[in-house]
Amino acid sequence: MQLSTAPYEERLTAPRSWWLISFLVGVSFALILLPFGTLPLLGGLVGGTAVAAVMASSYGSVRIRVVGGSLIAGEAKIPVTALGGAEVLEGEEARAWRTYKADTRAFMLLRAYIPTALRVEVTDPADPTPYLYLSTREPQRLAQALEAAREAAA
Repeated sequence: MQLSTAPYEERLTAPRSWWLISFLVGVSFALILLPFGTLPLLGGLVGGTAVAAVMASSYGSVRIRVVGGSLIAGEAKIPVTALGGAEVLEGEEARAWRTYKADTRAFMLLRAYIPTALRVEVTDPADPTPYLYLSTREPQRLAQALEAAREAAA
């Protein structure tokens, strides 16, 4: 038996600049602890950098996958049969759907450092969620994967 591979998988990793910021947080902790001596300075540098790096890594560890007839976006798992059309959002339109056009009932997997997104309608009448807003670096490819999974499920 051959296992099927995921037609789409993406990790919403934090930008590289966040790793520099993590180091700078460590430097600031080291400077705060400088009056207490060399050992606390080094502990502040290592500890502050480690804590900031763990936070950046965990925030950027969210995944979006289309596998086994389901869309898995972060903690949410939605069957593709409950999803409707997908709309690719770029630039100003993506910002509008993140802000003033947003519905409070919508599921939003939002990462502000990713400028493009995919808006997917939810067609399940039992689900009060009107749509999913998914930040993604490859919205066209995600839309195609959803469409292929929907066709395979039908």
